[in-house]
Amino acid sequence: MPRQSTSLDLATPERIAEQALLIVDQQGPGTLSFRTLAAALDISVASLQRRCTDLAGLLDLVTDHLAARLPGIEPGSDWATATETRFTALYELLTAHPGLVALRGGRPWLGPQLLKRLVEPQLADSITAGMSPGEAITCYRRMYLLTLGSASFVDHRDPKAAQAVTRTALASLDPEEFPMLTGNLAAIVPIVVDHEVYYGALRQLIHAADPARVTSRFHR
Repeated sequence: MPRQSTSLDLATPERIAEQALLIVDQQGPGTLSFRTLAAALDISVASLQRRCTDLAGLLDLVTDHLAARLPGIEPGSDWATATETRFTALYELLTAHPGLVALRGGRPWLGPQLLKRLVEPQLADSITAGMSPGEAITCYRRMYLLTLGSASFVDHRDPKAAQAVTRTALASLDPEEFPMLTGNLAAIVPIVVDHEVYYGALRQLIHAADPARVTSRFHR
């Protein structure tokens, strides 16, 4: 009984999440398992399973732990500024942990912290600014998918490796069949890891959806 109690005391959600992130970030997503995580935490697998039943539960715990780092925005803040701040922060969290993004795959990100710090306030701000509920969720969804997709396809922690993979793949193509790709390597390769591609696209979406700008244009 004392051993089990000690093990449970050590298996706090915070410790589990931080150690799981450390394993994924340093050793790769394929190395995360209940056995390796329990060993790293010096607890029993049974104690770990009491906190998160399966791998899906573990990933939910870890992602919600990360989402707690998203910034709070003062109510009444400028809609465009608040929106850019929220989604930029999400993008930075995701690109810092590409292994976790890969493990989650297509699973929805719907933990309490993400809903509290991103989804709920973003929808509230959008509706307060003049959007209908349907417009607000559509706007949110566009920016969410842009953010998740932009973070999913490149390991931004190792830009040189990502560039090398792209360069090798394109250089092996037949120039006659792919003249644009093979003839523009110098321009294409740096863009693969350029964060400004995301930031620029996000700002374009924000500009197009900004209720203040849309209302102003409508009343001209």
